[in-house]
Amino acid sequence: MAEEAILRFLHHNSEEITDSGQFSAEHNLDHNEVVNVIKSLHGFQYIVAQDIKRESLVLTAEGNKYAAEGSPEVQLFLAVPAEGSISKDQLQKMLAPSVFKIGCAQAGKNKWVEMGKKVSRKVQHVEDRVKNLLLQTQEGLEIDKESLSSLKARKLIEPKIWKGYSVKKGPKYAPKRKNFATDLTVENLKNWKELEFKEYNFNAKGQPVDAGHLHPLLKVRKQFKDIFCQMGFEEMPTNNFVESSFWNFDALFQPQQHPARDSHDTFFLKDPSTTRTLPEDYVERVKRVHESGGYGSRGYNYDWKREEANKNLLRTHTTAVSSRMLYALAQKPFVPKKYFSIDRVFRNEAVDRTHLAEFHQIEGLICDRGLTLGNLIGVLNDFFSRLGMSKLKFKPAYNPYTEPSMEIFSYHEGLGKWVEIGNSGMFRPEMLLPMGLPEDVRVIAWGLSLERPTMILYGIDNIRDLFGHKVDLDLIKRNPICRVGI
Repeated sequence: MAEEAILRFLHHNSEEITDSGQFSAEHNLDHNEVVNVIKSLHGFQYIVAQDIKRESLVLTAEGNKYAAEGSPEVQLFLAVPAEGSISKDQLQKMLAPSVFKIGCAQAGKNKWVEMGKKVSRKVQHVEDRVKNLLLQTQEGLEIDKESLSSLKARKLIEPKIWKGYSVKKGPKYAPKRKNFATDLTVENLKNWKELEFKEYNFNAKGQPVDAGHLHPLLKVRKQFKDIFCQMGFEEMPTNNFVESSFWNFDALFQPQQHPARDSHDTFFLKDPSTTRTLPEDYVERVKRVHESGGYGSRGYNYDWKREEANKNLLRTHTTAVSSRMLYALAQKPFVPKKYFSIDRVFRNEAVDRTHLAEFHQIEGLICDRGLTLGNLIGVLNDFFSRLGMSKLKFKPAYNPYTEPSMEIFSYHEGLGKWVEIGNSGMFRPEMLLPMGLPEDVRVIAWGLSLERPTMILYGIDNIRDLFGHKVDLDLIKRNPICRVGI
């Protein structure tokens, strides 16, 4: 209907449509529909359309309220008795909170009332100039600049941009739109002489191809994996999320009364609640070193309980896998090994911007004869330099299963400060020797989370936007290729 009206008007009138808004009103048409038709006809060159913009002032929601009910200062003035006074508390109860607050300020400024514990009038008659100005604005009448500034300052009026078009005949004008063939079908190609085809825009982009997309964590994980492989490491099998307390804690020389083993920090399983098999001779050696020490250690001097070690849980770190791998290594003639793992771990933590109950841990370890703390520092410098982190510092720390232990810090150029990036240390003899490893074998290890470097690389400040059910799927589709260290 709108299209027919526009083309018919241009056909019978030599002049252009000067204002699409006025045209819509005269022909009883919806202006939004007219605008859409104009855009379509302009695209096919039936018409030439020029933008029209007009700015007008309209009342805000607050302005509309005052135009109907009166300004706050006048409402407050009228609530004050003509003779005598009224207490401020009583006056406050008679008016809305916002009206009372603004009314007190404006009526006092205008010197209409005497403000104190008692409120009384200074004048007997006032004019509601604000209401009058708002009504004038509503009717489209002009008001002076000073009044305009005052209403804007009080946020009672705001500018509104109206957009429309002026229209005249285009180079391909016709009183009725032609039907163009838009598809190159077999039938259309057979009858191409009888048809008129729509012009093709060869610069237009095609529809985006639906395809799978890699999550940012997977991209960064691949980069870390490549670095480990370049350094000669082999990946550990980390497919079991469920682990026994023995491999997760006891084998690491972590005492059974340690706070990390409490249900507030660890997810324990109800079914199956306990493990079925453990290597009994090794369990006995672990029990002995916990209770009374050995291998140069005094142990923890407590009654070690098998039922605690049997409890199943969701692994709290991938070091549980490392303990299994080192035990398996000890059952054969010793061969030096470099292992790494990148997989999910679980901790019963409060969820916030930087913590989740599940996250990914990156772990690397080297098992060889005669390794020292110097070897660990050298490997860490090599590993993190491949990530683009060349400035490292190390701070002494405590871990139950490493001694010595070090926190790793890197200088962040963007933040201009040192930032903790991981933890490291040498596995204790109380952990390694009960496994059956030779006495001169040492294991150096380090770990860090996968989420923290990913958040830094992709500029994400809330971990819930990266991992979990609240992730925006468009983020997965749009995220760029990751190049760690570049």
